[in-house]
Amino acid sequence: MHFLPLLVFITIEYFTSTILDVIPGVTNDHVTIPANTITILIPTCSKTIVPDSNGYVPPGTCGALYDYYPSFAAAIVFSLLFGALTIAHIWLAAKWKAGYLWVLIMGVLWSTLGFTTRAISTKHQQSSGLALTSTLFTLLAPLWFNAHAYITFSHLLHSFHPSRRILNLSPRVLSTLFVSLDIGTFAIQIVGGSWASPASPPSEQKKGIDIYMGGIGIQQFFIVIFVFLTVKFQLEMSQFVKIGKVENWNRGKSLLWAIYACVGFITIRILFRLVQFNAGTSSANALVGQEAYFYALEAVPMLLAALVFIVIHPGNIVERDVEGVGSLVKEFCCCCKGRRRGGGKGMINQEAERVNISHRARRQNNDQNQA
Repeated sequence: MHFLPLLVFITIEYFTSTILDVIPGVTNDHVTIPANTITILIPTCSKTIVPDSNGYVPPGTCGALYDYYPSFAAAIVFSLLFGALTIAHIWLAAKWKAGYLWVLIMGVLWSTLGFTTRAISTKHQQSSGLALTSTLFTLLAPLWFNAHAYITFSHLLHSFHPSRRILNLSPRVLSTLFVSLDIGTFAIQIVGGSWASPASPPSEQKKGIDIYMGGIGIQQFFIVIFVFLTVKFQLEMSQFVKIGKVENWNRGKSLLWAIYACVGFITIRILFRLVQFNAGTSSANALVGQEAYFYALEAVPMLLAALVFIVIHPGNIVERDVEGVGSLVKEFCCCCKGRRRGGGKGMINQEAERVNISHRARRQNNDQNQA
């Protein structure tokens, strides 16, 4: 008997929403009654349907985390496909000693984890933790692909453009700028994705979706700016080819088209999410209530974005030793290490050696062009 009130309280807390109502006070010549705030528990649903063996309950009922019956087979297929692509990218990165490809590997790995946890979630549909984990990995993985496109373009610029600059931006500045912007949108989207969890209250879900939509909208804006730079780069390269200033551009052009394809697939996926969330989150919205749209417009585009860099791999096209975000991290570490060892002399020596190597490489390239 002593445990009954506690059990009743937990049940009511889980399936109710709380409203705070303020009763205004009264003051006159005879009496003064202060204002009072009362708490009202409004039932949101009653759990009258017993979950099946996989934990499924119909949409709109208590404990429903999906607006359809999720397919275990589809989740397994895509987790295996992304897993195979992860292994392939790791092998190719090792083969070409292309350390900068770790960003792409992270994107494919996150997609693998997203669909793996989704497969597990289809068998445990009452687990909000599994649903949230799957949602976050799936929603955030495209940002890794985005960052890879930015970094690969900086390598392309360094490897083929005679001046190694576009709009006076060096590969290092270009990649650092766009990757930093990508990290900013990542922070926005992870907050929104966390709040938009299927287990969150409707009001919190709405806020989370609005934040997430803002994040992917900003991401798409940066993609448009990036595409403008790539188009300008392509036009300049076409002119350099005509005057004979650049050779072997066909291989570089194929990689540029791969970058276009990658950001194109990401754009398809962003537009899908914008239209889906803007139309509402209820099962009446076909983009929410039918799983086929999720796989066709979310899973398949990201699978193709990963596959395109298997078909056209940057490892054997561009130079791998290009200054970018990684060089900033290395310099920061060397700076800290140098200060500990004696006033930063180690960092200065390393920077001087790096400059000398860069100058020697440029002189060799000039000699070869003159020859």
